[in-house]
Amino acid sequence: MPEMVLRLIRASHPEPALAVTGVAALLAWGVGHRPGGVAVVTAAVLASQLAVGWLNDWLDADRDAAVGRTDKPLVEGAISRRVVGAAGVLAALVTPPLALATNPAAAVLATVALVSALLYNWPLKFTPASVLPYALSFGALPAFVVLALPDAPAPPLWLVAAGVLLGAGAHFANVLPDLDDDVRTGVRGLPHRIGPAGTRTAAAGLLLATTATLVFGPPGPPSWSGLAAIAVAVVVLPLGWYGSRTAARRGTRPVAVFRAVLLVALIDVVLLVIAGRVV
Repeated sequence: MPEMVLRLIRASHPEPALAVTGVAALLAWGVGHRPGGVAVVTAAVLASQLAVGWLNDWLDADRDAAVGRTDKPLVEGAISRRVVGAAGVLAALVTPPLALATNPAAAVLATVALVSALLYNWPLKFTPASVLPYALSFGALPAFVVLALPDAPAPPLWLVAAGVLLGAGAHFANVLPDLDDDVRTGVRGLPHRIGPAGTRTAAAGLLLATTATLVFGPPGPPSWSGLAAIAVAVVVLPLGWYGSRTAARRGTRPVAVFRAVLLVALIDVVLLVIAGRVV
């Protein structure tokens, strides 16, 4: 049984699932949830992330096998497709009741975010609208966390906008390493249609816009740490672009811009959590 649990965890896309869940938990703490509220928000977001990850691997099992993704438990044959699919459905079904433990408005937003992410898995991942589920789900995340508060205020527009921009930027950044494999297996989302250069530019621009929104959006003058974050983003992103172009000319894997984008995304996540304290 422990081995089966570990295989299920591996099939859930554990790194992004834990990252998004951790951000939600920290943001819940930042906006003023009591420990019980933080726990409920965290549980609802974790369930939704597990559902998205498991159903993604269930849907993509044949594609992953075609490109030799031996890091995937389904491709290895370490777990059955039926078990992963059933786990994904169960996690999806428990997400709305968990969110409803806060209030109905928050539960609606959590459900919208989940359905949007599932629609990315199929069919929107294969269309020019592939960025929309990321934008909608990430925009709904901070709104859900705020609305889940007792006597919740309306989520600030700048906070929701930052989530939308961060989600869109994450989409372009996430597919950068896998563009070639995706095209080989029939994925034709927006990044694949605009190509590697356009994808790098979109990821960098959207994450820089996220940084600016989180720094200048909250009331009052921007903090020195926020201005420093913008300065870092302005320097790091062009350096990553240049490093990737140089690597491409040499015929090596252009990962510099991907790492730069991840660094700026991390900065944006920290700013997002800090920004929650002024909501």
